[in-house]
Amino acid sequence: MKTLLIWPILPNSFWSYQETLDLAGLRSTTPPLGLITVAALLPNDWELKLIDRNVALETEADWDWCELVIISAMLVQRQDLHDLIQKAVSLGKKVAVGGPFVTSVPDFALQAGANYLILDEGEITIPLFLEALERGEPTGIFRASEKPDVTTTPIPRFDLLNLDAYLLMTLQFSRGCPFQCEFCDIINLFGRKPRTKTPAQMLAELETLYQLGWRRTIFLVDDNFIGNSRNAKLFLRELIPWMQVHRYPFTLMTEASLNLAEDEELMDLLVQAGFTMVFMGIETPDVESLGVAHKEQNTRRSLVESCHKINQKGLQILSGFILGFDGERAGAGQRIQAFVEATSIPVAHLTMLGALHNTAMWTRLQQEGRLIESVMAGEHFTTQMSLMNFVPTRPMAEITREFIDAFWNLYEPLPYLKRAFSHFQTIGQRPPIRYPITDKEIRLFLAICWRQGILRETRWRFWTQLWTMIRQRPDLLYDYLTVLGLGEHFFNFRYQVRAKLEEQLTALESAVAPSAEQPEACLI
Repeated sequence: MKTLLIWPILPNSFWSYQETLDLAGLRSTTPPLGLITVAALLPNDWELKLIDRNVALETEADWDWCELVIISAMLVQRQDLHDLIQKAVSLGKKVAVGGPFVTSVPDFALQAGANYLILDEGEITIPLFLEALERGEPTGIFRASEKPDVTTTPIPRFDLLNLDAYLLMTLQFSRGCPFQCEFCDIINLFGRKPRTKTPAQMLAELETLYQLGWRRTIFLVDDNFIGNSRNAKLFLRELIPWMQVHRYPFTLMTEASLNLAEDEELMDLLVQAGFTMVFMGIETPDVESLGVAHKEQNTRRSLVESCHKINQKGLQILSGFILGFDGERAGAGQRIQAFVEATSIPVAHLTMLGALHNTAMWTRLQQEGRLIESVMAGEHFTTQMSLMNFVPTRPMAEITREFIDAFWNLYEPLPYLKRAFSHFQTIGQRPPIRYPITDKEIRLFLAICWRQGILRETRWRFWTQLWTMIRQRPDLLYDYLTVLGLGEHFFNFRYQVRAKLEEQLTALESAVAPSAEQPEACLI
């Protein structure tokens, strides 16, 4: 079977780092790990061609060549997914679609014309799909009644990728999370009992990337790497000697819950294994809002102290913050800004709360009649450029303006530069890591020096901090410059965020403007 595997376009967003990629001569942040894992589950005698449309678009020759099209997508990719399904159908190709978005909203792909829906986790549903093809069935919806054993998952087909196009490579150690945050869809997709691969599996995947020549960062995209802390420690204990023998050929990063700060051994193992950064969903410094969201794991100890402890162990923090929880008090945006400054976290993923399909929050808001369908159909839903998709408990305009101000201020160049420097001053010692110095890094670092060291008013601060880092923490210089490079994306992206939100807010306020007989709508 001649099969085209397609990953749709990701719109510009917080995570796209588009300006940074352009400066470095890269095309995309991360590859489609799900799709190359699906490729590894397909028969060995199939001819496969992977198209990541964020790297390069498919050609008419690709369409002519293929017999089957397999597309995976996340919610933010839905418009390109829709267009790709319709094009494939118009060309007479069989279309199979899967991924987290279609698993949550299967009707979307069916209405677009897809022939097969491969839902849930592919280790179970790909074989069902292949059996249906063997029987000659023209359509089908394939679902799993249980969660697969990921110790049987094959090594993803990294060989199908153009490795030089990406900022990060991605691996997955575990699926699932033991917590029950109301707004999160991970427990719906993967369950609350974390399932993990074996250490041998993970080392085989790392060895594959090593042999392919990858030397930049690898992102373990588990939604909570420490969800099964016992198995995480077993893996890390075997990873450490592998990294030492290979002389730490790449840096590692992952996602983890903030209770990491409660486990000294786990933090030490992460650092010894070459992890340099963790993404953590802090969400808000307001304890009441954490309770509303059922995120009690963030209320056990001081959030600021937890962040400092993780930094002192040698780990950088990327953080997630959310505005718009039910019962939230006015000024939440300012309180998040104050928290970010207190912890010196450079990259803070700030967003307004959105209700994702089939989450506990979605179900509750649907029952309360508070969902706003028009927002969910909008081009930018689930990005920083979209309004909330439900009626909040305080005025939408108030939340949105707080968000615009906070996002703008967080990514003002001079405060960002100061915060990054302060952050790296607190990072503890790490093993010696071999950082790559290629034309990509040189291009990015020269662009940073030009923009932040010459063009902007940050110039004095930039050169002073850079010289201090060279003298005091040369081991962190690569990471520090990389964070400054990420800032270039945010410095520009905040203009788009402000413009799009103000445009939508103006339209919303006009649509519900009160008349003499009608009180002002609670939405505004």
